[in-house]
Amino acid sequence: MIRQHLMRGGRVTKKHGSFSTSSRHLSYEDTISNLKIGEHTRVIFQGFTGKQATANAKESIAWGTNIVGGVTPKKNGEHLGLPVLPSVREAMEKLKPDATGIYVAAHQAPAAIEEAIEAEVPLIVAVAEHIPIHDIMRIHSMLKTQSKSRFVGANAPGIISAIGKCRIGFQPLPCFMPGRVGIVAKSGTLSYEAVASTTRAGLGQSLCIGMGGDVLAGTNFVDALKVFEHDDDTEGIILIGEIGGEAELKAAEWIKEYRKRASNPKPISAVIGGIHAAPGRVMGHAGAFTLPGEPDALTKIKYLEDAGVTIVNHPEKLGDAMKKLLGNSGRASSGAATSGASQRRGMHTMRRARPIPGSVLRSDLASQKRNLYIREELAQDLLREREFNASKYSGKGTKRMLAVGVDRANMSPCIIASPATNPEEPHAGAKKFPFEYQKGVDASQIQQIADHLQLSESSKDALPKLVNGLVKLFMEKEAFLLETMLVERLGDLKIVGANFGFDDAAFRSTKRQADIHALRRIEDEDAQEVEAENDGIVYIKLAGDGNIGTLVNGAGLAMNTVDALADAGGKAANFLDTGGKATSETVKKSFQVILQDPRVKVIFVNIFGGLTLGDMIANGILLAFNELEMRLPVVVRIRGTNEEEGQKIISESGLPLHAYDDFEEAAAKAIEVANNA
Repeated sequence: MIRQHLMRGGRVTKKHGSFSTSSRHLSYEDTISNLKIGEHTRVIFQGFTGKQATANAKESIAWGTNIVGGVTPKKNGEHLGLPVLPSVREAMEKLKPDATGIYVAAHQAPAAIEEAIEAEVPLIVAVAEHIPIHDIMRIHSMLKTQSKSRFVGANAPGIISAIGKCRIGFQPLPCFMPGRVGIVAKSGTLSYEAVASTTRAGLGQSLCIGMGGDVLAGTNFVDALKVFEHDDDTEGIILIGEIGGEAELKAAEWIKEYRKRASNPKPISAVIGGIHAAPGRVMGHAGAFTLPGEPDALTKIKYLEDAGVTIVNHPEKLGDAMKKLLGNSGRASSGAATSGASQRRGMHTMRRARPIPGSVLRSDLASQKRNLYIREELAQDLLREREFNASKYSGKGTKRMLAVGVDRANMSPCIIASPATNPEEPHAGAKKFPFEYQKGVDASQIQQIADHLQLSESSKDALPKLVNGLVKLFMEKEAFLLETMLVERLGDLKIVGANFGFDDAAFRSTKRQADIHALRRIEDEDAQEVEAENDGIVYIKLAGDGNIGTLVNGAGLAMNTVDALADAGGKAANFLDTGGKATSETVKKSFQVILQDPRVKVIFVNIFGGLTLGDMIANGILLAFNELEMRLPVVVRIRGTNEEEGQKIISESGLPLHAYDDFEEAAAKAIEVANNA
């Protein structure tokens, strides 16, 4: 029961400096058991009287979630027949919740999360997108000092117990069935696909944890795996990862040890997205990009396979894959009912050879792009304004890499240093030196950095000023990466190259850093990508001779669509995420952008209707045909919410549309049409 983890005694100061603990030294790790929600879980909502929270609460209550009230600042009263209180602390005292769901906008979310931590709510779930990275790093610095509150999110669908009918988040309820498969995922849409697949296979789900797609996640794969290991309701485990960070590698290490110590380990299957991601680009999710020293998708797959994990290339296959694994493990007779209809197609192996995994240390960060990746000359200007020794490389001196970035494993900023002298591999030997967000880099770390960079004795004295100056710039201007190339010069360190990325969410969500945002140069970017961005669509044109335009809802599913098309022998021309809440209008706008690419011979629409309704997407496709006078053939795969209605609309339209519910059949048709065009 979560109740046993509530704090006894002690109060929190407003300075966020320390939190009370028991006599034994406890840590954030001790809050993992708070993830085991169920029918016993008492839930409150922050932002309870808002439109989103109200709609979600009505649906969750009807499903069976034990919502006991909520919080709206400066309000006392009732909402949906439940108490409304003005603060989380008062709600903790009067309602005794085990968990809180935070339903406020991104600019309000950090304060709401901090309030919940201070009130020591055992489980805090934040679903908002676009919370600034530095706000999240500050929150993690708070979480590390306490042992009562567990955080899920942000930018996550939440957490849901199908067995206990407890939903804290916005997962599509029709997909779920009480069962015995635990799921942890970075991607919302891919997790919904996995849920639907295990439901069709008759397995159902026990507990589903949305890790989320942010740069820093409050709960990671290993945390979830520890819960699943000891959960009697969970017989099999599904893990859904993607590019960005090292969480999948940490999970692989944990799984290896688990399989050694368990006499009959629970089978694990996984999907990893981003094999064919555009180098150096942010693939929809805020965290779906690689920093220096982070592994690519193929490396993650190799580590997981080496740990005994069964990898599939599309989440549609997870149900039958897990059914087979459970049967082989002797667990098939236990758990939930097995009466659900099996998928029409069996478990498929990957038919095409994939590229050989690259080195764990990536070398393509020179082209790292986010909305606020600025020109090198502007980065150099920023440095000179702050009195750094910075100029163009003269050709003299050995270049070394020094950066300030984000350490996703330690949930903190870090220094990244590489002594590599090969300009083609500037990140070879890159090492991270994490430091506390509130404290900065200490002197002993700077000495370690100097040694790792292999600096001469005459240049070491210049390193503290350089490191501290970069850290100050990183903090003050809310960067996610300040990467420099430096050379030793007459006992000093000169910056001769700069690759700076700043957090777009700081400006978009809170209007902070307007001066940095003004450094963006639209003329340097692809015109179609900028046009799509203005309509809330993430569109990335992929290099090469791809001839299949892709239109997908959800960043994880969009990445996976590009990968799975490649496995089937096709070539995607683009990555396009309409967003998890696509509308008919955004579908039309997406077609408009894709049609501007002359390489495209067919458009492949891959929609999983979780929050998005299948019939609405179908109507959007018809709208696009009528208003854009489309001539290209379109292959449509609609699954999930209102899938039958959507497929019917497509099939009865009389337009050159090909409708499928099976991904492989749809992909094969798209490839056939593209190759015959």
